[in-house]
Amino acid sequence: MRRQLTAVTATVAAAVVALATPAAAAPADKPQVLSGWTQTSAASHNSWVAARANQGNWSAYGFDWSTDYCSSSPDNPFGFPFQTSCARHDFGYRNYKAAGSFSANKARLDDAFHADLKRVCTAYTGAKRTSCDSTAWTYYQAVKVFGKSAVVDNGAVA
Repeated sequence: MRRQLTAVTATVAAAVVALATPAAAAPADKPQVLSGWTQTSAASHNSWVAARANQGNWSAYGFDWSTDYCSSSPDNPFGFPFQTSCARHDFGYRNYKAAGSFSANKARLDDAFHADLKRVCTAYTGAKRTSCDSTAWTYYQAVKVFGKSAVVDNGAVA
C-alpha cells in the first residue's frame, strides 16, 4: 500500500510540475517605459493615453491600470474634465509603489498631474480659464499634501 501511495504522490507531483508555468519576468525596459509615461510633458501624457487605449499591447509589463479617478473629489469639477488626469496620476502612484520606488517619484508624479490639469484648462478662456486653473491648483495641492504621502515603499504606514 505504501508503494502505491508513493507512486501516486510521484505521479501527482509530476503532473503539477508539468502544468505549472514559470512566472514571466516583465521586460527589462519596464522602468524606462513607466518613467516615459509619467513625465510632465504633453508628449508623455499623450503616449500614456495611447497605451491606456491599447493596454493589451502592454500586458507583458504587468502594469496596474486600475483607477478610482479623482478618489473622493469630483472627476469633473465645475464641468472641467479632470478624469483622465486623475487616472494617469493613479497609474503612476500604483506602479511606482509596486516597483518600490514611490517616494523617489512622488513629487514628479504630482507635478505631472498638475501639468495635465493645466493642459485641460487651456481649452478655456477668461473667467472660466481662471476658475479651471484655480481648481487645478487646489487638486494639485491636495495630492501634494494628502496623496499617499504617509505610505512608504514597502506598504507600511510611516
